[in-house]
Order: sequence, then C-alpha cells, then structure tokens
Amino acid sequence: MSANDILMPLIGGALIGLAALVLLAMNGRVMGVSGIWSGLIRLSDGLAWRLAFVAGTITAPILLAASGRPGQVQIDTAMPVFLIAGLLVGLGTAIGSGCTSGHGICGVSRLSPRSIVATCVFMSIGIATVFVIRHVI
Repeated sequence: MSANDILMPLIGGALIGLAALVLLAMNGRVMGVSGIWSGLIRLSDGLAWRLAFVAGTITAPILLAASGRPGQVQIDTAMPVFLIAGLLVGLGTAIGSGCTSGHGICGVSRLSPRSIVATCVFMSIGIATVFVIRHVI
C-alpha cells in the first residue's frame, strides 16, 4: 500500500466535507446528491448551483483521468443487474427522503436523529444484501 492509496481517499473525503460545509454555509442547503439531481430535473430553485455541482461531479473524474492517475473502477455484473440496482437505489432515496451524502455525511454530522436512523438502515440493508448475494445465492 503506497502513500497515495492512503492520501487520495483522505483528500477526497476532506473535499466532500468542505463542499458540504460551503453549500450549507453559503446556501443553507444540505448536500444531498439525490436532492440536487431531482431539483435539477424538476428545474426547481437554485438551478445555477445545482448545475455547478453536477458539472463538478462530472468534470472531477475526467480531470483525474487526464492527470494520468485514473480511478480504478471495476463492475463485475451484467448491465441489466447494474441498471436494476441503480433503479432500486433511486427508489430507496425517494422512500428515505435522501441518500448517503444527505443523510450519512450531512445529517449524521448535524446529529439529526432521522439521518442517523436512515444511515443505520441503509448500511444494514447494504451489508445484508452483500452477504446474501456473496454467500447465500
């Protein structure tokens, strides 16, 4: 394990935390990616900052790849399974009124009881799902 293997996730986590802090301080909004995307799709208020956020999430990996150190992403499943999983995640964010960034990063850090419960639920379900898929099926 190299220093970059430790440093890159630390820098990434710090930047996510900084982005959440800046968005909350400047706009009074919690940085929940599902809410940002849905607000962009519905063309609700704050279109400019939503577009800037989405542009950053698309541009950052492109810049990382151009720097010669692309991320290592490997998807070991068929495309239909991948698409169904994505739809289920979207359904879960709608039912849970938020996603991992909104509840797990921003909500838990604000000690929101609703976000703490939501984070415990989706982490438990994620762990159980991986266990069943890898060890039972």
